[in-house]
Formats: sequence, C-alpha cells, structure tokens
Amino acid sequence: MKKYKICKILLVILAIFLCMAFYELLGICVAYKKQPEVSNTTKKETKNGSWNECSENTERAVIIEKNPEALLQRVRLIKNAKKEIILSTFAFQSDESGKLILGALHDAADRGVHIRLLVDGMESWIDMEGNPYFYGLSSHENVEIKLYNKANPLKPWKMMGRMHDKYLIADGKRYILGGRNTYNYFLGDFPGHKNYDRDVLVVCDEPEKENSVNQLLEYFETIWEQEDSGYFHDNKKLANRKSVKNAVLELQNGYQKYFEENKERICDTDYTDETFETEKIALVSNPIHTGSKEPVVWYQLGELMKNAKNRVKIHTPYIICNDMMYNTWEEIAENDSDFSIMTNSVANNGNPFGAADYAKNRNRILSTGINIWEYEGGYSYHGKSILIDDDLSVIGSFNMDMRSAYLDTELMLVIRSKDINKQLEEGMMEYERVSRQVLEDGTYRDPYHVEPIELTKKRQRKIFLVQHLLGWARYLF
Repeated sequence: MKKYKICKILLVILAIFLCMAFYELLGICVAYKKQPEVSNTTKKETKNGSWNECSENTERAVIIEKNPEALLQRVRLIKNAKKEIILSTFAFQSDESGKLILGALHDAADRGVHIRLLVDGMESWIDMEGNPYFYGLSSHENVEIKLYNKANPLKPWKMMGRMHDKYLIADGKRYILGGRNTYNYFLGDFPGHKNYDRDVLVVCDEPEKENSVNQLLEYFETIWEQEDSGYFHDNKKLANRKSVKNAVLELQNGYQKYFEENKERICDTDYTDETFETEKIALVSNPIHTGSKEPVVWYQLGELMKNAKNRVKIHTPYIICNDMMYNTWEEIAENDSDFSIMTNSVANNGNPFGAADYAKNRNRILSTGINIWEYEGGYSYHGKSILIDDDLSVIGSFNMDMRSAYLDTELMLVIRSKDINKQLEEGMMEYERVSRQVLEDGTYRDPYHVEPIELTKKRQRKIFLVQHLLGWARYLF
C-alpha cells in the first residue's frame, strides 16, 4: 500500500512537470514561430537614410581586438568618469574579469558617480541572483540596476525576448560598443576557455545632437524606461549582510591591485593618438519589445551590403538563416563577386545549435553565391563584423542568425572611415589566416596551410541529437 502511494505521488509530480513543460513549450512556440516581415516604414526610412552622406563629424574611434585590451579600456572609461556610467550587457558574471568591472564600478560610485547597469533578465537570473558581489553593487546609494525582461516561467510567450546589447557609456561622451559580454571568456587573459570578439571605442569630447553617442544614449533611455525593465534588488539594507561586506572588500582589493598594475594607461585621458577620425557613425537597432521582432537590423545591413561597389566581407560565429535571409545574400552576391563570410567550423563552434545547423545547411549557404571560410583557431570566434568596400565598417552584437534577426535586441555601429576600415580588415585577416575556404564540392582550399580542429565522435553525436531532436526549433537558437 505504501509503495502504491509513493508511485501515485511520483506519477502526479511527473504529470505536473509534463504539463508545465508543455505549457512553456506551447507558449514559446506560439509567440515566436511567426517571423514578421519588413514593414514599408522601415523600407522607406532605410531608403531615405544618409549612409552615404559625409559630415564634419567630431567623433573619433578605434577598434579593440584583444580581450586584455577590452578589459583595460572598460576600466579606463569607468575610472575617469566624473558624472555618470551606463553599462548594458547581455551576461555579467562574477569571475575574475567580472569582479574587476564590479570593483571599478563600486569605486566610481564611492566617488559620487551615478551608475546605471542594465542586464538581460534570463542571464541575470542565472548569474546574479543570490550573488553577494552584485548585491554589494546594487545596495550602493549611487547605483541603479535594472533587468530587461525578468525570467518568468508563467509567461513563456515573453521568455525568448532577450537583450543582446553590449555597451558602456562614460559621461555621455565616450563609449565602447561591440559583441563582448562581461566575463572571462571575453575580457582579460585568464586561464580557461576564451571567445575572440571585437569592440569599438568611440570618443566625442563635445557631442552634438547628430552624434552616435547621443543616438546610443537615447536608445538606452528608451529601453531603461520601458515596462519590461525592472529593478534588481533595489534594497540598500543588503549592504549590511556579512557576505556582502566581505564581497565588497574583495572587489575593492582586487580592483586596486589591477589599477596599480595598469595605472599609467588607465589614468591617461587623451585618446587622440589612439583613435582615428571618422566621417560618420550611425547606430542600427532592432525593436526593443519582447515579442517576435521585425528584422530591422538584418534589412538595413542587407541594403548597405547590396550597395557595395567592390567587396563585402562578413564575420559571424553562427549562421542560422531562413529563406528571406538566404535571398538577401543571393541579391548581394549578384551585385558583388567578392562576397565572403567567415564563421566557425563545425568542430570549432562553441554553440552546439550553431554547429548543428551549419553542418546541415552549409550547401544551402553556398548556393547563395557567398564564399565561406571556416575558422579553425581552437577557441570559438565570436566577432560580428562587416567590411564594405574601403570605407564602411559595421561592428556590434548581431549574429547572422534568426535569433538576432527576430528575437533579440541588437545594436550595430556603421562607421564611415577609411582608417577604421583598414584596421578592421587587418583584424579580420588575422583570423582568416587560420581558416580554410569551402569549395562547392565540399572540399577545401587551404592557402594558409591550416590544421583543422578534430571533429570528435562525442561532438558528432551531440550535433546529430541537436539536428534530429531540436532542428524544428532552429528559429529559437
């Protein structure tokens, strides 16, 4: 009798779990299965855009290629801020680099600088909840932390709407924007796994209305104030917890050590010799609501590439496209024979969904007319960049996949500058020299004599399972 009751209880629990799983799955699929088309308004605005206009721009810029430099430049902006720091990030972890950023932010708050931090709601639930390091920052009187679309299992129709933006603004004059999240994979040079990525540092000491820094500030204020952004533990009493006090002390000590080791560069506030003049910088962004989105960034970048005169070069960690996206590439290829893309090889891709979809659809991608290069560097490549002709560069958070096109908030900077274009080309070629070109018959052209990463049996099994069990949900990954 006792065993019967236990079995009955277990069956009830299992039934509840299955019902909840079905509810979540149904809510997600119904909400995000439909992919909106590009509106006439977006087409008209893009057609009337001033991408090709040159102006007397006061903004200077430089690309940040290496992870250690990306960490230092963030700390540098934070340390020299006098009034306000805005940090928006998809993921923020309290590992070595994350603690250094937290320590720098806490130090700035102690100086009276107003800090506003915005983090994706799903990622923050994983990395920030119950974490004394983040409570130490959130409980400071000069700090506000908000989460975009807090994870809520009761509302599955909103759960796939993620904030994928990554930028840091100091005093409304200088900012870093790109594809790097805030933890060791992307910042610093710490033991363990790495992701290679790319940022742009933009300096504008005397901002004018049309400058990109003001476009970014306006974008931030809109997403900060919208109803899907809510406060993260806005409780000053958290500072009294012993664990929080110890965490803050650790942050302070770690930051001070890093500051002393890099003091000379961090305290340097003259960016003139490090940056290049630009003719124009414009911000491209997706809608910010949590539902299925109109593919604004995809369309606008596509139109830019279609107008190329000589070449288009794309770098992306993943390729997961639908027919509309493939058609865009076919149109670009018809206009420009020098049209290429570099992405991680199946074995080198850190995203199992990206690897599985690429393995299945590589021939479809080739059929668009684009030349594919597969990166074999050992660590997963995470950069999202486009090189157009010899004067346009596009850098930001947008992957060439359906998630970036239809589900996430995304930001890309379009920069008109021959100097930045040259710098981007040099950075891209550093990775392409560790890549092989895929030919139409599935063989490879290997001009750089690259040793490919081994596709292990374990990884093959994982890819097989993803393709056959989750392939139907490729639009979600």
